[in-house]
Amino acid sequence: MTVLGETVVADLRAGFAGSVLGPADAPYAEARALFNSMITKRPSVIAQCATAADVSRAIEFGREQGLEIAVRGGGHGVAGTASTEGGIVIDLRRMNQATVDPQRRVVRIAGGATMSHLDRATQPFDLATTGGRVSTTGVGGFTLGGGSGWLERKFGLACDNLVAAELVTADGNTVVASEESHPDLFWALHGGGGNFGVVTSLTLRLHPLPTASVALLLWRPEAGPEVTRAYRDFMENAPEEVGGGVIYLTGPAEPFVPAHLVGKLTCAMLVTYAGDLAQARKVIGPLLKLGHEGELLAEVPYAELQCMFDDPPGYRNYWSAEHLDSLPDRAIELFCARAYDMVVPSPSQHVLFPYGGAVAAGPTGYPVPWRRAPWVVHPLGLWTEAEDDERAVRWARDLRADVKPWSTGAVYSNFIGQEGQERVVAGYGLDNYRRLARIKAAYDPDNAFHLNPNIRPER
Repeated sequence: MTVLGETVVADLRAGFAGSVLGPADAPYAEARALFNSMITKRPSVIAQCATAADVSRAIEFGREQGLEIAVRGGGHGVAGTASTEGGIVIDLRRMNQATVDPQRRVVRIAGGATMSHLDRATQPFDLATTGGRVSTTGVGGFTLGGGSGWLERKFGLACDNLVAAELVTADGNTVVASEESHPDLFWALHGGGGNFGVVTSLTLRLHPLPTASVALLLWRPEAGPEVTRAYRDFMENAPEEVGGGVIYLTGPAEPFVPAHLVGKLTCAMLVTYAGDLAQARKVIGPLLKLGHEGELLAEVPYAELQCMFDDPPGYRNYWSAEHLDSLPDRAIELFCARAYDMVVPSPSQHVLFPYGGAVAAGPTGYPVPWRRAPWVVHPLGLWTEAEDDERAVRWARDLRADVKPWSTGAVYSNFIGQEGQERVVAGYGLDNYRRLARIKAAYDPDNAFHLNPNIRPER
């Protein structure tokens, strides 16, 4: 770790509206902890920014001192790029304000906000936009990476709803990107991630959503192939209001879970619906007749739905994904069979998500080539013991290998960790990557912001 002299750190603290933490400060240990407990990096300094001016000063300080720069929004990413060994962390979590304009149906959300901050602000106006699948994800990194969530089939990806972004670039200047201002940068922020600067606020388009509904149906794991085939067939003509997926998980100790499934591998079908429960029941009627053994059916505000499936922090994590151009019976058989390799009991999930709807119908020009895939498998590993590391990683990689024959080759970077530069390029598409590299050279020619699915600057 780079040890910074107290005089040097004091210079950063001077005039800093937020807090500046070093390893000797009591809050440091908690401030450096990430969602993924496998990542134990120790930055030399954590700049807990309160304003865009703080962000600019932290960037300037990091570059003056030759420190690697990490940017932390929610800190939820599996790869641990929100921290750095010996560098500076620009921590945005104090910047979490949300301001809703119900007449224009937009929200301005600060760069360190989580989905909970966003959804709690918009809910009183019966408005929402596509967020992640849990409330703890950071809005900034999620949106800049494309943004896949429960509402995407109805309202599009999160980046499809991006109206404007304010960011501090590598030279410390503040830029507002929109269709009218810095349009090349605005395009790049639709999937290009945190490569171009530190986003201090996002303006997102909102949509009417007075209420939402959820159905969680449970079966023994051996029912998985039949359940998954039925779900696949249903989703072929499902309305855009329907989201969800087939998820193998550890049966939770909840009243709606049969005793023989608690703590055991369980096949679940999760259906989310952008509307009331009465209408949801009509739409998903065929799914309710598949002989499930446990069920949760509820109509809830969307902000509450977002909290229902929060994955807990502090676990060891490994995630990956493979996007599929079709889902034949053989792919389903392989998907279901591989679930038995997952660490159980654990919070891990063995997931099959549908896209389609407004995702597939969305803008074709943005650097999100995975949006055309109708399906994605997503092994989401969370476990406790280091002795399970090899097993958990092998399970995720084997699942990807199983479904490779149907893969589109595209990658949603928010779903994976560090899997090599080839997968980074696949996250944008080759032609998009080349265009992004030119934009990167214009806004961050020295690649100061490289702790991300990195785009190397090229002129």
